[in-house]
Amino acid sequence: MKSASISESLPAQIWNSVPQLDNIPIINTRSLVAPGARAVVIAPHPGDEVVTCGGLLQLLSAMGHPLQLISVTDGSASHPGSRQWSEKRLSVFRPQESVEALRRLGLPMHSLKWIRGGFTDNALAEQEHELTQFIARYLRPGDVVFSTWSEDGNSDHDAVGRASANAATIAGADFNEAPVWAWHWPARDRELIPWHRARKVRLDTWTVARKSHATHAYASQLDGEPALGVAPLLPRVLLERMRLPYEIFFVQDV
Repeated sequence: MKSASISESLPAQIWNSVPQLDNIPIINTRSLVAPGARAVVIAPHPGDEVVTCGGLLQLLSAMGHPLQLISVTDGSASHPGSRQWSEKRLSVFRPQESVEALRRLGLPMHSLKWIRGGFTDNALAEQEHELTQFIARYLRPGDVVFSTWSEDGNSDHDAVGRASANAATIAGADFNEAPVWAWHWPARDRELIPWHRARKVRLDTWTVARKSHATHAYASQLDGEPALGVAPLLPRVLLERMRLPYEIFFVQDV
């Protein structure tokens, strides 16, 4: 995860204040991912796969779908200037956090296809062409791809969203987007959300609990360094949203 500049004290955010959320149609998991289809989740930073799709991944795994995760960066450049979390330390620690998070989701680690891109944090927009080619290499016709929304408001999220959409088109795969930081925009920006494409996937209590537990595996992102003015990459307000009984995706234009 990599946070945009969001104030935790702002009460009227889209995720907890706008009426449109209640009117988003429910989509059946089988309608979102056809029986037997492979689901591919593309995460810009470690943690994005849990925040965007932690519930859906559990549901698809239980249904026996083949799963592929593409981690674009390893997140090692997420704490510039930090004394506690140097890039060298994070290059070791962040992959361990991701393994633990996926274990907490209950995913079959022995059969999960996991591709690590090794791209650099904070610079994905400059690498978008290479990123598109890299992603397309691992997609095939009939895949159902999930990545971050291309207008999420974070430059890395936006770049990965665009690259994933282009790669899916090249490969002949279906593509869906998941907003992360857009839900924490001020409520006044709600009309910028493509509500006509939004669909809800319902999650039961245990699925939500496992997702929340998995999010807390990212220890390096839970605490900032106030002395250096470094905020947590997983702020309290986002952790609170992780307890909602659904996940929202923007499906292809309907």
